[in-house]
Amino acid sequence: MSQTAALRPPWTVAAEPWGSPDARALLRDYYTEVADRYFELHEGRRATPEEIAEGLAEYPDDHLTPPHGLLLVARYGDAVAGCAGVRMLDERTAELKQMFVRVPYRGQGGAGGLLTAAESAAARRGAERIRLDTRLDLVEAVALYRRHGFTEIPRYHDDIYAEIFLEKRLDAGPGGWIPGQSR
Repeated sequence: MSQTAALRPPWTVAAEPWGSPDARALLRDYYTEVADRYFELHEGRRATPEEIAEGLAEYPDDHLTPPHGLLLVARYGDAVAGCAGVRMLDERTAELKQMFVRVPYRGQGGAGGLLTAAESAAARRGAERIRLDTRLDLVEAVALYRRHGFTEIPRYHDDIYAEIFLEKRLDAGPGGWIPGQSR
């Protein structure tokens, strides 16, 4: 599944197996960044390699695999630049997971395009809404989601690290078609 329409060249995005080398490297980079920011904020230090390994081990192996989810990988030219996961919470509700763009590729339109691709993927699976959780110290992420129409909702799970919960209605037209998506 390619979502090149969601991103301008040289950006492309496509679904990729959760366990692929590129997906695993992106997940490690994502987790390292959010863990480092958490530990710097709360303990004045970066995460240790042991803490990173422990956190990565806690991710379920199947939460972003078909039929209940998928992982989208964005590339900038040939470089692996970012990812976004989509998983179905129920028949009409998707959840955005592990949204991430590597530092060298930020500010070049990749995050917005990747988010649009994730929303389209959720809508194609029948979702009427997509939700997410994040931390308040991830100010860039919160700003991105709000710019793209996400609004705050009540807490929908009990993860102790989640501080803000957001949701966006996905406006599908007749037959599940999303405006801007080829038929």
